[in-house]
Amino acid sequence: MKEKMQGVTLIADWDPKPGFKLGPKDIEGRQTYLGSQVWRNPRIEIREYDIPVPGDDEVLIEVKACGICGSDVHMAQAEADGYIFYPGLTGFPSILGHELSGVVVEAGKNAYDKNTNKPYKGGEEVTTEEMLWCGSCKPCADGWPNHCERLDEIGFNVHGAFTKYLVVPARTLWSLEPLKERYPEDKLFLAGSLVEPTCVAYNAVIERGGGIRPGDRAVVLGGGPVGLAACAILKRAGASKVIISETQEDRGKMALKLGADYHINPLNEDFAETVLELTNGMGADLFMEATGLPEVVYPDIEKVIWEGRTLNSKVVVTARAEAKMPVTGEVLQVRRASIIGAQGHSGHGTFPRVIDCMADGMDMTLISTKQISLAEVPENIIQLQTDRSQCKVTYLANL
Repeated sequence: MKEKMQGVTLIADWDPKPGFKLGPKDIEGRQTYLGSQVWRNPRIEIREYDIPVPGDDEVLIEVKACGICGSDVHMAQAEADGYIFYPGLTGFPSILGHELSGVVVEAGKNAYDKNTNKPYKGGEEVTTEEMLWCGSCKPCADGWPNHCERLDEIGFNVHGAFTKYLVVPARTLWSLEPLKERYPEDKLFLAGSLVEPTCVAYNAVIERGGGIRPGDRAVVLGGGPVGLAACAILKRAGASKVIISETQEDRGKMALKLGADYHINPLNEDFAETVLELTNGMGADLFMEATGLPEVVYPDIEKVIWEGRTLNSKVVVTARAEAKMPVTGEVLQVRRASIIGAQGHSGHGTFPRVIDCMADGMDMTLISTKQISLAEVPENIIQLQTDRSQCKVTYLANL
C-alpha cells in the first residue's frame, strides 16, 4: 500500500512540574506514567502517516468505528496552568482513539485468530483490547495483564484508531462473529466499538469489585459510558436494585433503559438520604465511583456505608483522577467496608464475556448518541470538554 492516511494526533510539550522524577518505565521527552505531572499545552492536529506494516505476530486492521473516550478528552484538556487533566500513561505525539472495531486487512505469518485457532486470512470483523500487554512479565504471568510492567496503550503512548489503518498484536484481538446474528451490518462495527468501554465496567464491578450475588444492591456514581455499562452489567448479574447518580437528566434516563432501577440527581436531592430511603435503610453492597470527582462524592458514599445496615460494602474506584479521597478509617473498620481500585479491562475473559452478553441482548449501542466523520473528531473532543449533552460520540468510517 503506497497511499497515505490521516490521523488525529495529540501533541503536547514535555515540561515536568518541579519535583517530578522519571520513573523506571518513563522515557525522557517521550513517555510517562504520570501524564498530568509532565505534559503541557495539548493541541490536536490531523497529520499524514504511512500505512503501517504488520510484523509476524501482528495484524493490520482497517478501522470502521472508534468512540471518543473521556480519556481522549482529558488528554487534550488543560488545567489553568496548562498541564493536561489525564494522570496516567501518555506518550506524545500519538494518534488518539482506542475504542475501536474494524476488519482484518493483512496479518503476519504467526498471527492466529482465537475464534478459529487458525491464521488470519483477512476480512474478519474484530475489536481489540486497548491495553497491549507483553505476556512475559510477572503481572502478566500472574494473570493481570492490565498491570503489565511493559504496558503500551493504544491511543495513549502508541498510535490509536482515529485514522484508517492500525497495527495491533494478534493476541489482543477478539472476533465480532457472535454479534452478527443480532446486529445488522450497519450496527455491527458501532457495537464492536463499545466492547472496550463495556469491558472497563465489567472489570470494575465483576472482576475487581468481586461481583455481586443475585439480590444485592448496587450504586453507580457517574453516568458516563462506563457507568452506564455498569448499570447494564449489574442488572444482568442479578442486582435487586441498581441506582445511578448522575447530574445529566438524559444520561439518567438512558441508565434506566439499560438496567438501572432508580436515578438520583445529586444537584436536586440528597444522595445519601435518597439511597438509604430507596433501600429501606440498608444501603448498598457495591458502589462504583465513575465520576472522577472522588473528593466530592466519597463523603456521601461513606455516609451511606456508615448509616446503612449492610456490612462488607465495596467501593470500586474506576474513574482516573489525581484528587485524594477523604477516607475515614473508622467507617471502613466498623462497617467491614473496603475500597478497591480498578484499571482497564484486560484479563480473566472480559472481552469474550462482554461480547457474548451483547450478542445475548445487552445492547450497548444506545449509548452512542452521535456519529461523526474523521475530520469532525478534533472539534468534538474539544466540545466534550465542556458539553456533556452527548453520551458517546463515535467516529464511523462510512460517514
